[in-house]
Amino acid sequence: MSHDIPLITTIVAGLVLAFLFGSIAHRLKMPPLVGYLLAGIAIGPFTPGFVGDVDLAQQLAEIGVILLMFGVGLHFSLKDLLAVKGIAIPGALAQIILATLMGMAMGWLIGWPLGQGLLFGLALSVASTVVLLTALQERRLVETRRGQIAIGWLIVEDIAMVLALVLIPALSGILGGSGESLSTDALLWTLAATLGKVVAFIAAMLLVGRRLIPWTLERVAASGSRELFRLAVLAIALGFALGAAYVFGVSFALGAFFAGMILGESDLSHRAAEESLPLRDAFAVLFFVSVGMLFDPSIVVREPLLVLATVAIIVVGKSLAALAIVRAFGHPASTALTIAASLAQIGEFSFILATLGVSLGLLSQTGRDLILGGAIISILLNPLLFVVLDRLRSRKGSPHEQAHAADPAGPALPEMTGHAVLVGFGRVGHLVALALTEGAQDFVVIEDDLSVVQALRRDGVPALYGNAVAPGMMELAQVASARWLLLAIPDALEAGHVIAQARKQNPGIDIIARAHSNVERLHLEKQGANQTIMGEREIAAGMAGCVLGEALSEAGS
Repeated sequence: MSHDIPLITTIVAGLVLAFLFGSIAHRLKMPPLVGYLLAGIAIGPFTPGFVGDVDLAQQLAEIGVILLMFGVGLHFSLKDLLAVKGIAIPGALAQIILATLMGMAMGWLIGWPLGQGLLFGLALSVASTVVLLTALQERRLVETRRGQIAIGWLIVEDIAMVLALVLIPALSGILGGSGESLSTDALLWTLAATLGKVVAFIAAMLLVGRRLIPWTLERVAASGSRELFRLAVLAIALGFALGAAYVFGVSFALGAFFAGMILGESDLSHRAAEESLPLRDAFAVLFFVSVGMLFDPSIVVREPLLVLATVAIIVVGKSLAALAIVRAFGHPASTALTIAASLAQIGEFSFILATLGVSLGLLSQTGRDLILGGAIISILLNPLLFVVLDRLRSRKGSPHEQAHAADPAGPALPEMTGHAVLVGFGRVGHLVALALTEGAQDFVVIEDDLSVVQALRRDGVPALYGNAVAPGMMELAQVASARWLLLAIPDALEAGHVIAQARKQNPGIDIIARAHSNVERLHLEKQGANQTIMGEREIAAGMAGCVLGEALSEAGS
């Protein structure tokens, strides 16, 4: 057997070290992605020991971006995208221009040619898809107004970078790199062709994809095969992303986003999101590992002042520009701060632009290292910015006020006692809520789907939007005075965290959780659950009861 297996060794080394370093980072109360980046540096070409295949790692990371954007598209409808166009389009374009000018000013101060400064500034102007979406998803902000603006802003940046990637090779001769200079007519033709491809892609997705994607998944779902359904979801995400790149010349991420957005209009969107989640998480980890592999740590020692200046543009300059733009459009400070924190980093397109610049002779190796160093440091700092933002928000009012400031739909919950707290309002949670309503038992629902929360509030049901393990959520649900905690969510690990928090606030509360296996049942009971319900066990008992009951009736007659 040949041992020349760079794909396998890169994946295995990346995931194993990401797990080890990520676990250490978690124990040190740091974001796990810090560990993922360190894992990439450890197997990169600039540190001793095993060296992974950087090119393969970049391709694996691109799959993660595709799946992540597909998942976001599932929760982001076309109506939502159009709803934020008034701020996302002008805001993103203005921020790109300002960040590019800051990069060009830095390049001019250190004696770079105009073309190198322009490319350097462009690379600093566009945020990382993975980092931004990870931060929003962790805080359940994707479906809020702030999250929609941030994602819309990101989509506009992606489209702008698609145009840049097409125009830069055509302009490389004029900007001082390799290649021939184009005439004005040729340049205008190139720009028009690029815009035409983007418009054609969007039109094709709206006219053809809107019918083809839901129709395909509905037919596969009707077959009853979960394996085929999962495969169909992955085929749609990856296939449309690749097709968009090859046929229309747009980015993989943009193609996957529109595929997910169109599928999000189908009733199968939630199931599609669940099926793609495991692979999405795994490849997102590989993205951070691949970023770490590109970084040459010696740049921090060789050019510390330039590294600091680069990070300042990304973290401070871009953030202040975004903050000022959002406030200028009349949005509240909370929205402006969220957008500013979300954009205070760079990522995938920055790496692509840097690589393209080096290949065209527009960007020096030092410029490339500064871009990568700025990306690494800004990605490390980004979670800390959100921590600061969360703390600032926590000082502005009570947990009730914070929750309803983030989501203004519905009044604050009244004081309750002896009630039940129901976590999760999926199929199981919905049935539990119906039974509680029929029994006249007061209850509060905690759900991370904003549309469900808003529907419950319209029906007069007390409901909280967010993750039950988020800080302050147990206080909002008034667990300290509750009689029962009912966990209808399928994730046993998350349920275990909820149980532990609830026990601290109310040691005497009765906790009932759902489990899918004996291992999950033991885990939940160890965390403090009074009772666990296993669906398979209850179904078996019900079936056996029907058979035995009928047999006893026949014997009695």
